[in-house]
Amino acid sequence: MNDGSIVWLLSPERLTPFLTITGTEQDAIELHNQSLRLNAAIMPVIALIEIGLRNAISEQLRAKLGVPNWLTAPPRTHLVWHGKEVDSIKKAIVHAQRAAYAKLTNAEKKALDTLAYPNGVPAGLPRARRVRARQAQIQVSVGQTIAQLTLSFWKGLFSVDYEAALWKPVLRRLFPNKAIERVDVARHLEVIYEARNRIAHHEAVIDGRLDSLLDSLDYITQNFGAKQPGTDAIMIRMTAPFRAVLDAEARATKEWIGRYSLAPAELPPQS
Repeated sequence: MNDGSIVWLLSPERLTPFLTITGTEQDAIELHNQSLRLNAAIMPVIALIEIGLRNAISEQLRAKLGVPNWLTAPPRTHLVWHGKEVDSIKKAIVHAQRAAYAKLTNAEKKALDTLAYPNGVPAGLPRARRVRARQAQIQVSVGQTIAQLTLSFWKGLFSVDYEAALWKPVLRRLFPNKAIERVDVARHLEVIYEARNRIAHHEAVIDGRLDSLLDSLDYITQNFGAKQPGTDAIMIRMTAPFRAVLDAEARATKEWIGRYSLAPAELPPQS
């Protein structure tokens, strides 16, 4: 398969930003492939940050609010979820129910009809509606729901909406350095979240975006659980093996771009 066929498969629109940097289609394809290797190296670091942050926040809120179902029914005197978080929790419950349903035997799935349709399953009911009604009868735990919440939810807890309810009494404990402000944590988590979304859509995170991402990864990992930023912080040690791979791919990507004289500060979205 020649370069022209590869360009067609990747799409000229997708390769145009890379072509702008390299000047030739062959080099654009190589730089595109390098950006994918970089993306693959980024994701484990983000994944560990997301998992660690999720579990730490969950434990802090469970202890602070003092109820087992703090996520779906927090004490209103302590915490009231805003609309976006309410929607995220509802979606997470549905996803958790689907995941639990998929693990049931056929007999167990059929048994849910008794709960969903106590008067009997209506004749001619579409299968998809019947499955959804079955799934809605499954009681999922807080832990199962938490596992389905996305980084968008967790970063949202550092927004100004929750400064009084969450940051001051709970979340600041996760970032004990007194010099750190909520807005700084929120800003760096937003950079990480945006990079994660770009990678999920196979878009490039290079040039200015890469520098911003590396800076944000450093900020969160160096300051999480640390009174002073440092290389011995728990998240630094947790992500270290993957971060070494990421740093190597970041250097390789910058070397690639450095070969060319025309290098834009940012890449536009790709198709």
